Amino acid sequence: MFISLFSCFYLPNFVLLGYKPCKLNRMLAKKKTSNQSSFFFSLEDTLNPRHPLYILANRVDWKLFETAFSPLYCLDNGRPAKPIRLMVGLLILKHIRNVSDESVVEQWSENLYYQYFCGFQEFVASAPCEASELVHFRKRIGESGIELIFKESIRINGDDSNDDDVNADTTVQEKNITFPTDAKLHKKIIKKTLKIVHDEQLPIRQSYTRTLKKLGVDQRFRNHPKNKSKAKKADRKVKTIAGRLVRELERNLPQDSIHQKTILFFKQVLAQTRSSKNKIYARGRIFCRFSNSLILLLLSSKLSREVTE
Repeated sequence: MFISLFSCFYLPNFVLLGYKPCKLNRMLAKKKTSNQSSFFFSLEDTLNPRHPLYILANRVDWKLFETAFSPLYCLDNGRPAKPIRLMVGLLILKHIRNVSDESVVEQWSENLYYQYFCGFQEFVASAPCEASELVHFRKRIGESGIELIFKESIRINGDDSNDDDVNADTTVQEKNITFPTDAKLHKKIIKKTLKIVHDEQLPIRQSYTRTLKKLGVDQRFRNHPKNKSKAKKADRKVKTIAGRLVRELERNLPQDSIHQKTILFFKQVLAQTRSSKNKIYARGRIFCRFSNSLILLLLSSKLSREVTE
């Protein structure tokens, strides 16, 4: 359970700039010391102790984050910041549930387990912070801060984190492969052809820039019954434009040009049909799109002995 929860934390989602404090001055929040707790209600005594978030909240070393992130705040200057555990907890919950910053902030005021996970002992009806504060917090802790949360997730996995191998079943994962008769291939041909014309400074009668923009609008929402015929017509038009540009480029290029092989490649793509053999799916490497949890497992290579979707 802990593996599935923390394995959703995907490091490349944050493209950050090192371990630097944010430009916005924020003063470290003062800890609220309350000697008296509610006699009738307490989240710790009310919630189910077997709930995954309840167990996970008691296993995470929150003091580690307090010690690491406290130097990034001012001690006596700026607006008081939100508690560090709250911000770290929201980041983890965001990726556990695979939701946006706005959604996790909205769900926090409705979910008691979210509030207990973030260190609260009593129910709070209001939102914990603005969604934009999560953006500022990610910039503040930087890539090194995300790696620290990464290491803590590996520590919680215990002995399973020492394994060198990760077995992941990707049979049901989506593959980001472009189909051979898809209009995306024709758009790529047009883009590449115009680039060759620009680099070689060749004459061209028409670039079809405005026409392609209008056709792109017609190709949207193709699954809607009212837009199917319009989208198919736009696809045929894009293919026709691609053929015109390729033929014009072939006429203007010299016979010994280094782009002759590229033109032959373009012709093969434009000529292929649904039943053609040896079809071209994409030029270059084909990438597969994994879910966030699998990407994390592949990056760490030491999180789990076996992962089942």
